[in-house]
Amino acid sequence: MRAATVAFAERGVAGTSLDLLAAELGVTKQTILYHFGSKGGLIEAVLARAAEDLAAELEDAVTGVEAGWPSVQAVVRASFGLAVRRPELLGVLREIARLGSPWSESALDLLQPLVDRAIIALEDGMDAGLFQFGDPRLILVSAYAVVTGVVADSELLRAMGMRLDLRTAAGLRRTLLSFLGAVLAPTR
Repeated sequence: MRAATVAFAERGVAGTSLDLLAAELGVTKQTILYHFGSKGGLIEAVLARAAEDLAAELEDAVTGVEAGWPSVQAVVRASFGLAVRRPELLGVLREIARLGSPWSESALDLLQPLVDRAIIALEDGMDAGLFQFGDPRLILVSAYAVVTGVVADSELLRAMGMRLDLRTAAGLRRTLLSFLGAVLAPTR
């Protein structure tokens, strides 16, 4: 499944044929079809695994971490860590979101518990005075756009004269944390 995830992230779903994927794996197209039924079945399996892996990584990142700013930092660090270690994970989520319905809806359904938890954490932080009041959904969309739209898009980085490496990821992470710090800083 990792090969399909990488292929979908790098070439897009439309640019990845089952024949090409089978050749890369050294199996027949029928082998893929036997396990997944269709290209759509493979997409569903890749999407489910990506959402599961993302949720597990972010859950691990905040386990035992203090609520408020420390949790925000932990999630951002984990997201950028994923972008460097497993760029295909964020790339495939970005690609599937671009496909539109029904795939984007399926992705949203799988990620909704994660989104809901993040919204609640931000709202709780706002209610406790840890963060200034704002729209948690807009904050999340902005952070998501940076992580998946910039870090997971190697073509965009290349156009900006950058490549994703530890130094670039660290700089982008600092920039996102600075943005979030300004947006969330409680007013005194």
